Amino acid sequence: MGLRARLATPITVVTVVVAALGLAVELVHLARHTDAVEAAVGLLSLSYEQNLPTWYASSLLLACAALLAAIADDAGARRRRFHRHWWVLAAGFAAMSLDEVSELHERLGGLIAPASDVLYFDWVIPAGVAVAAIAIAFVPFLRALPPRRRRDVLLAAALYLGGALAMELPLGWWTARHGDGGGGYALIDWVEETLELAGASWFLLVLAARWDQRAEAAP
Repeated sequence: MGLRARLATPITVVTVVVAALGLAVELVHLARHTDAVEAAVGLLSLSYEQNLPTWYASSLLLACAALLAAIADDAGARRRRFHRHWWVLAAGFAAMSLDEVSELHERLGGLIAPASDVLYFDWVIPAGVAVAAIAIAFVPFLRALPPRRRRDVLLAAALYLGGALAMELPLGWWTARHGDGGGGYALIDWVEETLELAGASWFLLVLAARWDQRAEAAP
């Protein structure tokens, strides 16, 4: 049994359970504010930091980084053309894993005056520029991937970036008008974080499939 087959069920189940529990505690929190509910929200909410969903998200990204590094090392040994691209991705995902638990990206907020409420979280501007630059630099790498794997990589990127960047826009709009303490904020943020979890989970499975086929895979 290949790595992807071994990972597919546990990764899918854990990701769904983490997202479902996060939504459940938010919905209960809308109706009740007991100490027990507050404790559950702190432990399971996808909107909170330094809790179980944060740990899981960081672990997913770190697992991607480790598998990317293994693929990069194997690609280098096989003299693949794009082995350095795999190393760049490995470093990037390691940094993303660290950011997930340390919230480094939030320190970029306020560096650029928001042009509108949609850009309340204005760190998305430099982040978007960086993502666009990396995407352009990786066009040859993506073109060299087999068509199915390229589609899978792009789907993972769309899910993750749709959460990490795109959902920050409606979240910023809501926060500017209603603050970050209500149910609306929590539910929008839940969609954002769930998309990130889905994207990271899918990418890990894509990488596992690439590892299983490393002898004949390109690049």
